[in-house]
Amino acid sequence: MDLGITGRAAIVTGAGSGIGAAVAARLAAEGALVLLADVNEGGLAEQAGAIRAAGGTCDTIIADVTNAEQVAAMIDRSVSAFGGVGILVNNAGFTRDKRITKMDENDWDAVVDVVLKGAFLCTRAAIPPMADAKWGRIVNISSRAHLGNPGQANYSAAKAGLLGFTRAMSMENGRNGITVNSVAPGLVETAAVTSLPHFPSIQENAAKTTPVGRMGKVEDIADAVAFLASDLAGYISGALLHVTGGRY
Repeated sequence: MDLGITGRAAIVTGAGSGIGAAVAARLAAEGALVLLADVNEGGLAEQAGAIRAAGGTCDTIIADVTNAEQVAAMIDRSVSAFGGVGILVNNAGFTRDKRITKMDENDWDAVVDVVLKGAFLCTRAAIPPMADAKWGRIVNISSRAHLGNPGQANYSAAKAGLLGFTRAMSMENGRNGITVNSVAPGLVETAAVTSLPHFPSIQENAAKTTPVGRMGKVEDIADAVAFLASDLAGYISGALLHVTGGRY
């Protein structure tokens, strides 16, 4: 199926590993010209090498999404390398889990800033070239944690905040041919999860509690993002797509 994104310039933040890396690879496989952004230089080099080996076109940039100057440089790189910005995937984020009485301000600020401020800065910078082209796709990676998880007040709040941000941006920018949507992954087999010493018990519990009977894979999330970034999703905006195997 042709998604209509061949030759589109795409930026994926947090693309050095996990879901971001899978999204970047999927978009590149569909013919998009992908700029991988992350603070992990080694991860970027590895993922870019894999994309190029598979015949895809990509570039990389070290970028802290909480730094406005680095975000501006990221947008400039996409414009100079690929002629614009057509797709933005706000994926950068991480967890720093603690019960609220043990959580200090840095734990809160670090998580919320990368997830929410990062999406704000990247979206604000990407909108002008998208509006000039009268075409754009922004996909924000939220999480099933937006429903609330114990020990994740910072992460849950940030991922829930992305949903309000998504809806506001969809209303502001639809007239310019820009759609803005969110994907909420459930429990996914990233390297960070599979490396946990109790991963076998996590996997076993997921098989019992998830209606489809398994954990998610990064490719499951990448497929959902690719659809929302495509021409096929041109009448979908402000939406939240749960990719959780039916587990809420």
